[in-house]
This record gives sequence, C-alpha cells and structure tokens, in this order.
Amino acid sequence: MENLVNGLHHVTALASDPQANVEFYTGLLGLRLVKRTVNFDAPEVYHLYYGNADGSPGTIMTFFPYVGLPRGRAGTGQASSTAFSIPERSIEFWLDRLASRGVEHHGPEGRFDEAVITLHDQDGLALELVASAGDRREPWENGDIPPEHGIRGCHSVTLMEEGYEKTAGLVTTLMDHHLVAEKGNRFRYASGTERPGHFIDLVCAPESRRGLQGAGTVHHVAFSARSDGDQLSVRERLARGGFNVTPVIDRNYFHSIYFREPGNVLFEVATNPPGFAVDEPFASLGSTLKLPPQYEPHRAAIEQGLPPLTAK
Repeated sequence: MENLVNGLHHVTALASDPQANVEFYTGLLGLRLVKRTVNFDAPEVYHLYYGNADGSPGTIMTFFPYVGLPRGRAGTGQASSTAFSIPERSIEFWLDRLASRGVEHHGPEGRFDEAVITLHDQDGLALELVASAGDRREPWENGDIPPEHGIRGCHSVTLMEEGYEKTAGLVTTLMDHHLVAEKGNRFRYASGTERPGHFIDLVCAPESRRGLQGAGTVHHVAFSARSDGDQLSVRERLARGGFNVTPVIDRNYFHSIYFREPGNVLFEVATNPPGFAVDEPFASLGSTLKLPPQYEPHRAAIEQGLPPLTAK
C-alpha cells in the first residue's frame, strides 16, 4: 500500500525585514522566489515562497516577514533547524561562498554519514546544508551559483522535543514514517523512500528551555499528500487518533490541514496540486504580487501598506 504522507512539502518560518529575507534566500542561497503573495490570515503581511525552478513540493521554504518583529528563542516545542540538500562534492564551494559573504558558519560536521554545515539567516533562523549523495532534483539556475553546486531542495527538519516518544509514535503510526537511524539523542525518520526531502529528525532535549516564537523561528512544518483524497484519509486517521485537526483550508496553491503534534510543533499536511502556476506562468513565478480572490478588491490598499520589495 502506498504512503499517504510522502516527505516534506514546505517549511514556514517568521522573519522581520522582507527585503533582507529575499536577499538572503535568493542572493546567498540561490533559491528562486516562486511566489510573492500575502498571509491569507493577515493580508498586511507578505507570504514569500522560495524553492526550485517550478516550486516542487519538498523544495519550498516560506516566510511571514512581520516588519520589526522581535526575535524568538530556539528551544523545545519547535522545529529547531531546517536543512537543505547540496551535492556531495559541494562542501568546499559552500564553505568558500559563506566565508566570502561574511556569513558565520560552523562545520562541516558528520551526521549519519553525511557532512553538515550550520549557519543562520539574518533573523537567526538555524539552517543546515547537508552534502547528499544521489539527490537528482534540479536546482534553480540563476546564473550566480553553478548548477553543479546549487541547492536541490529540503533535506530534513529537526524537531527539538522535551520527550520524543509520543511524537515518534505519531509519525510512525499515523504519518507513514519509519525509523532509519539513531545516534545519541537524535532519531531520524523517513516517509516513503529514504532520500533527502523525506527525513525528519527528533532530538530529545529535556534539559533545554522552551522555545518562544518570533523572528528567526519556524512557524510550522508541512508534509506532502499527493491528492485531496489522500489528505482526507490522513485527516481521518488523525481525528481517530485523537488529534484536533482543522478542516481542509484552501491556500490557492495547495489545500491544507493543521494540527499540533504531541511536542507542540504545528504540523500541516498539504496537497501537491494545484501548484504555483495556477495564477502566473512558470517563467514569471514570483515576479508580481498575487492575491487570493477575497483580497483582490482591496489590492490598492494592500499594496500601499506592504513595504517595497526588490527581487531579481
């Protein structure tokens, strides 16, 4: 029987300055700005999506940049780091690139037979670059980073938990994951195939402080469902399992359900279709502000209230 949950769909975080956010993720990391829209629940705030050329599920990192938002604090009950997959032989390229741009970083360090570079974005959000063998996803070619060194997409997300067992039970019994590796207090689970974009790591850290949400912290982690039918089946599973899961919410580019896992991280299950080309061609993804239909009559006021944004 095929899995209903198939790896990561996207990770959404909080930021402060939208222009600095664009410059870091497109300029330094070389991702494509694939959608420029607004937070559907707070249209005075941008929602920025970054990914590969067509915004494939599993390549996407998104942000709600609230201007002037104070920094949060990393800790338990949070997704403590988001990892991107880079080619196995690209470690030196990225070390040189980060050093030349003055970006503080650490590593590489070994983790489950992979080399990991750790860095933080302009708001202090913890990121990792993981050298992965055999990741055949195509990077966004923006002319600045050679394609042989470009980011392929998400590798994994690390959840910092006060206790990991209940979360492990959720992902293995209701979300189609299985344990693939463990070392010390880190436990790696994969959904479907054991390849980048399908991993979540649970770190058991009962001695750590509770995290506080703010700029530089992850808002939620989204998992991929192939279809609306698969998503509804997952929702039924979760509801039967005692989780308070939302009804299906239309996010224009995918359909979503949300719930809190036992450690309090907000999880989403998002459908792969319809995708980011429903309201603009692939060739011009992210080039203009796109609004959901309910906000289109208020476009002038929304555009006037949003800070200017320049993206290449």
